[in-house]
Amino acid sequence: MVVAISISVIFCIAYCVLIIIYYLAWKSIPEFVVPKMEDRTQVSVIIPARNEASNIINCLTSLKNQTYSKGRYEVILVDDHSTDNTWDLMQRFPNEEMRYRKIKLSDHMADSVQTIAFKKKAIQTGIEQAAGELIITSDADCTFEKNWLETMVGFYQTTQAQFIAAPVKITGKYNLLTLFQTLDFLTMQGITAGSVFKKFHSMCNGANLAYEKKIFFEVGGFRGIDHIPSGDDMMLMHKIFVIHPDGVLFLKNKQAIVSTHAEKDWSAFFNQRIRWASKADLYDEKGIFWILLLVYFFNLLFLVLAVASFWNYRYLIILLSLLIAKTLIEFPFVASVASFFDQQGMMFYFPFLQPLHIMYIIFSGWMGKFGTYQWKSRKVKRSHG
Repeated sequence: MVVAISISVIFCIAYCVLIIIYYLAWKSIPEFVVPKMEDRTQVSVIIPARNEASNIINCLTSLKNQTYSKGRYEVILVDDHSTDNTWDLMQRFPNEEMRYRKIKLSDHMADSVQTIAFKKKAIQTGIEQAAGELIITSDADCTFEKNWLETMVGFYQTTQAQFIAAPVKITGKYNLLTLFQTLDFLTMQGITAGSVFKKFHSMCNGANLAYEKKIFFEVGGFRGIDHIPSGDDMMLMHKIFVIHPDGVLFLKNKQAIVSTHAEKDWSAFFNQRIRWASKADLYDEKGIFWILLLVYFFNLLFLVLAVASFWNYRYLIILLSLLIAKTLIEFPFVASVASFFDQQGMMFYFPFLQPLHIMYIIFSGWMGKFGTYQWKSRKVKRSHG
């Protein structure tokens, strides 16, 4: 029992210190104010799309409605072997009001080319044909505030950033799955922002990124990480960070938020998170790995204590104490992030979803290491580098 208490206290203190560091880092980020500027930066927005027939029109419409000068940006959609009518919808979309190009990835891949990193290949194909000096990438299931491009470019011109990580939020029907995804994602967004701002480690989300075209080629693009099915965001970010650490920045501004849909069912959600978790030990930046390991074993401790409590009820007391401590230390952090995203109403459910969140961390972490996942109708085995 003494050993169990000691281990629990050590893990709890380490985890609480970690969350406090992230919270203070998040709070210290100043909100960017967009200056008056000339629309002089040429931008290429690159959107890979696979089986996005239900989302592609909304995505393109919000891109067409941007306030940024229409002559200063182009949209490049790269169809990644869609098996629905995504390509037909892309073809029929009226594009008189913006420069808009459509590319079939299959036309740029030789039959002999074998890859599991289709998204990276799609992005690289788009970049190779892009006219813009600033590349902005997102996903086909996203929509954008009308001032999104103007804000991204304003930040780029003001800071001369070489890589910009920007905010993403989840939207969807008000149900348990959406609540759970949103609260989990809010936590990750806060950690991402704080980490980038304080340069703890490289984190970002591929739904809202910007980087200079010349920097992409300077670091060799996705070369060296093109055998990994995911990682078009964080792994590229780290390659740029190694060369230009002061040029990797986070943009904190509500107009820069990109909205993406919650996964439609629990299976899709877990497949997405397993995909993310599968990269944990493949990062060159090992600091992320050790932090993820701490978080995983802290959550695993709850399961161990729950099982042990069947033999001794005092383990249940330790478990409940840890659960209370975890909730109390996380709540102010997540609430602050939720306020920025105007999703603070969801915080009511935060304490009640803690047990589910713990089990999700354990399951997705395990499957990310040892399992497979289904993504965009493709079954992917975890790459071992």
